[in-house]
Amino acid sequence: MELQKTPLKDCFILKPNVFRDERGLFYETYNQKIFEKTTGLKIDFVQDNQSISTKGVLRGLHFQNGAMAQAKLVRVVKGRVLDIVVDIRKDSETFGKSFSIILDDLEQLQLFVPRGFAHGFITLSEASIFSYKCDNYYDKASESGIIYNDATLALDWHLSKEEFIISEKDLELSTFEKAIS
Repeated sequence: MELQKTPLKDCFILKPNVFRDERGLFYETYNQKIFEKTTGLKIDFVQDNQSISTKGVLRGLHFQNGAMAQAKLVRVVKGRVLDIVVDIRKDSETFGKSFSIILDDLEQLQLFVPRGFAHGFITLSEASIFSYKCDNYYDKASESGIIYNDATLALDWHLSKEEFIISEKDLELSTFEKAIS
């Protein structure tokens, strides 16, 4: 497994060793010993989540507050998505900065999203299966988020707004300024 840094502090890309032959491919999606050796982090993932989405489905930007904050290891099982993270840790040197990456079922890249980040993605292919490993349990009372079209962040979601499919809940998320106050 290879670690690649991103411009955001503590957020990085993991490239697994993928073995391909005439039958297809094989790789470990997660191995705690290799993860710890590669990253230097001891993370106890306690919950796995998976979403299935059609093209244009935009999920996010989500996070949990306080003691229920979550670190995530995310990947695409099938399809292609644009994944976006925003550092919302006020004491971080990259506070307020964002990073985006295309995750797909060809390269098999994974993104480690530390606690204190907002996270979202949009499906670029006809469909996607998206997998999350989380180091803390979902807690409805701690959930929060930032609206996808926040003017301060000015995120590029790679599709036209007319193609977006967004839940009512996500359309009601706060601005960056309100979410971090």
